[in-house]
Amino acid sequence: MFVFKKIVSAFLLPIPIGLFLLFLSFIYLMFNSYKKAKVFLFLGLSWFVLLSFQPISNAILAPLENSHKALIETPKVNYILVLGSGHKSDENLSITSQVKMTAINRLVEGIRHYKNLENAKLIVSGYSFSDKNSHAFMQEQLAISLGVKKEDIIRLDTTKDTKEEAVETKKIVGTEPLILVTSASHMKRSVLLFEKEGLKIIASPTNHMAYEDDSYSSYFSAKNLRKCEIAIHEYLGLVYSWLRDEI
Repeated sequence: MFVFKKIVSAFLLPIPIGLFLLFLSFIYLMFNSYKKAKVFLFLGLSWFVLLSFQPISNAILAPLENSHKALIETPKVNYILVLGSGHKSDENLSITSQVKMTAINRLVEGIRHYKNLENAKLIVSGYSFSDKNSHAFMQEQLAISLGVKKEDIIRLDTTKDTKEEAVETKKIVGTEPLILVTSASHMKRSVLLFEKEGLKIIASPTNHMAYEDDSYSSYFSAKNLRKCEIAIHEYLGLVYSWLRDEI
């Protein structure tokens, strides 16, 4: 189910949809159906133009990122959970190059809170997928290199998605409140999933992307398509979790 979910969602993202529209245009062109070819060519080009336009991409992403305010002051808690993202093990590279930027951003936010607390535990999560190391292990290595004590780190090495992270975290923290760190776009769904499991969450969103960039190259860019991709992925995740009664 996990792999099937990932495959289906991958084809419902902006670039595959846009390419499919252009592909249909090409097919109709090959069969001399010029009117239909023009329609799908217009739809495909319009799709890419609109979603690569900064005001539109920000408008799609902002409702997700604005669901929870940034956690500026660190509250007194015993646990900080940093949700997993991605990595690629390569011993020829620095740990900061092996762990993806989203994961680094989340971990740094978690460490920021960890440094403000005494005797707090930092929980890192994520399984290995096709890599030799789990994501939790890679985050642990990065955290240690940034000054976190190894004995203060708890790893969740087998969790594949946010639902499993919520279930496994509940076994550790019980009814205690904890700081939950993840990307701002992912926070809405994460909080709903964790609260469904009965966890007391203090949201600490990071890696905000829905902001106005004044540079001329930013108004139409691949970065804006990436914002839409992230947003659509989250909206699909919310629908999927709601259908499964997980939120």
